[in-house]
Amino acid sequence: MPGIAEYELLDGELHRHGEVSHVHAHVGPHDHAHADDHGHAHGRVDDSIKRSRAGLRAVFISFAVLGVTALAQTLIFALSGSVALLADLIHNFGDAFTAVPLAIAFLLRSARGERIAGLLVVAAIFVSACVAGVEAISRLVHPQAPTHLLALAAAGLIGYLGNLVAAQVRTRAGRRLDSPALIADGNHARADAYVSLAVIASAVVVAVGLPVADALIGLGITLVILRITWQSWVTVRGHEHTH
Repeated sequence: MPGIAEYELLDGELHRHGEVSHVHAHVGPHDHAHADDHGHAHGRVDDSIKRSRAGLRAVFISFAVLGVTALAQTLIFALSGSVALLADLIHNFGDAFTAVPLAIAFLLRSARGERIAGLLVVAAIFVSACVAGVEAISRLVHPQAPTHLLALAAAGLIGYLGNLVAAQVRTRAGRRLDSPALIADGNHARADAYVSLAVIASAVVVAVGLPVADALIGLGITLVILRITWQSWVTVRGHEHTH
């Protein structure tokens, strides 16, 4: 009976003269014939393209926001000469241009590229911290009180709002796309928002007669940026080890 049953099964399968591999699309290795009908062959590509577009959109929006923020702060720095504001705007410019490696990674749809972009983001944060630190120390050695304090406070507010918007855009996209580089950059921008509030504090303290506080706050901002550097490094490296 097993032989007859096997024969009948084979007879039922072979009556199409070898076309069974195309008729029975869901048996073993024959499922490739209907891959397109079920969207299996193209679904992954579509997801990749959507992810790339979403990542690029988040990167460019945050780049535009931070670019405008840094330019506005630069104009005010030209008036005030505040080293605290200088530290903040240097950092904002650096943060804005981290969009370049991130955009390239999303454009190429490369997971490895995103990890490399994340490391470049960390490097950019570290460099901006070094530049800000050097300027703060220089101002401590050669004191110079900032001027146009109302404009200085406005620059701090602009930095706060700009970074907050950029942080929300990057963090939401990073979590949705599972991108460690975007998440690190979002956390970085969120911390920068609070760093910008230190610029407002500098304007207030200088106004009450403590001009040296501007350089001290600039140095404090540098230390905060270094802490952000470490946190971003941990985020990027931690994600890399889990994949």
